[in-house]
Amino acid sequence: MNRDEIKTFLPHREPMLLVDDITLDGEWADAHYHVTGEEFFLKGHFPGNPVVPGVITCEIIAQSCALLLGDLLKGRTPFYAGIDNVKFKSAVHPGDTLHVRARVTQQRGLLIFTEAKAFVEDRLACSGNFSFMLVDNDKIKK
Repeated sequence: MNRDEIKTFLPHREPMLLVDDITLDGEWADAHYHVTGEEFFLKGHFPGNPVVPGVITCEIIAQSCALLLGDLLKGRTPFYAGIDNVKFKSAVHPGDTLHVRARVTQQRGLLIFTEAKAFVEDRLACSGNFSFMLVDNDKIKK
């Protein structure tokens, strides 16, 4: 799936759409996000040594995990329900392409549990367990 196809599933839009492409292969997702260096979150994090903030790395992973749900996402918004056992192993910099490998581990109705690892080349950048509650869009206060 490319960015245009991803937009039919995720409600995120630029500058917060943080998945460039994804391949769904059975139970696994392989997603990518290329860090250009022009992203808003790099402007002050850190001058002279830009590093993708850990919370943004988690968001890249979360969006990748949510895409595993396919049509279940249509008409719904995925909200974090939990972030557990997250470990940051190496920094992500401009020019890096983050490769996320993720799968659903459990589902209870619209509560989804996933596990994921994010790599830059063969170097582990981040790993953890992410859970989401899917909320019908017509039930979200605006």
